[in-house]
Amino acid sequence: MISTKGYAAQSPTATLQPFSFERREVGPHDIKIEIAYCGVCHSDLHQVRDEWGGSIYPMVPGHEIVGRISKVGAAVTKFKAGELAGVGCFVDSCRTCESCRAGNEQYCDAGMAGTYNGYQMDKKTPTYGGYSNCIVVDENYALHISEKLPLQAVAPLLCAGITTYSPLRHWKVSAGQKVAIVGLGGLGHMGVKFAVSFGAEVTVLSSSAAKEADAKKLGAHHFVNTGNQQAVKAVRGKFDFILDTVSAQHDLNFYLNLLKTDGTMVMVGIPPEAEAVEAFSLITKRKTLAGSMIGGIRETQEMLDYCAENNIVSDIELISIQQIEQAYTRMVKGDVRYRFVIDMSTL
Repeated sequence: MISTKGYAAQSPTATLQPFSFERREVGPHDIKIEIAYCGVCHSDLHQVRDEWGGSIYPMVPGHEIVGRISKVGAAVTKFKAGELAGVGCFVDSCRTCESCRAGNEQYCDAGMAGTYNGYQMDKKTPTYGGYSNCIVVDENYALHISEKLPLQAVAPLLCAGITTYSPLRHWKVSAGQKVAIVGLGGLGHMGVKFAVSFGAEVTVLSSSAAKEADAKKLGAHHFVNTGNQQAVKAVRGKFDFILDTVSAQHDLNFYLNLLKTDGTMVMVGIPPEAEAVEAFSLITKRKTLAGSMIGGIRETQEMLDYCAENNIVSDIELISIQQIEQAYTRMVKGDVRYRFVIDMSTL
């Protein structure tokens, strides 16, 4: 076994503290990554505090992992020691169900093995995430990382990036379409970058008027303060596609009414409680309300390659592991532009 250092929560009310644990030895098909940076996702906080239920303790969060490979198994063919590699939101799946065979491992019928707060496919061995100095993962669930981009700013692409890229690609967002991004946080700012890159006319919808300058700086063509009734009225029935990135409680009907006929709104944020959706918000213009999670390994690699080719990364604030609790507090307040990333050399 490999002795590993990390930070863990021991209960929903405990702060994250230093934690020693063991990783498995590098098997024939495994690679070992020395973690350089790990992004801080809002879902880390949700799960640390057991806000979704079913949390497993001790918990080492983190699923936006990048670093350099220090060891490869004897049968590994996709990676070499010394290369950069990343790990996203899951580390295994059943590999045989329809979803897995289609490259949609995130929707595995047997349940994917989450990078943390979950179990390996044996349903017995707990998984520990990227707030740690290393990780061992099967080569089929690791990702190639380009040397072209700043590594710390690549880390959030493993979750925030693919979470927004996947639905924009699945619903074929492209030039000529009017797209709205709801919320301008860790997910929203990546949604803006991708949608603009794909050629869409992009509007940011936000309750914070102070974010207009940032929205325009990120490439958005328009900004609508959702507290301004006149501005909202002007865009009612205007959008082909809305990407809803907000994880706080909000009125879905409000945004559905901004879609044009046959428009689609996709939720990627996860509010703590279910919101009521009125039938008339959907049937009057044949609208669709959908959801999307992350992407499979193939699509995530596609996204990383696209980012390398188009110089797209996350806007980040680099922190030490000792600042994680302050980062969580600031994240709840929306006081981050737009993703915290932990420098794991501070562990």
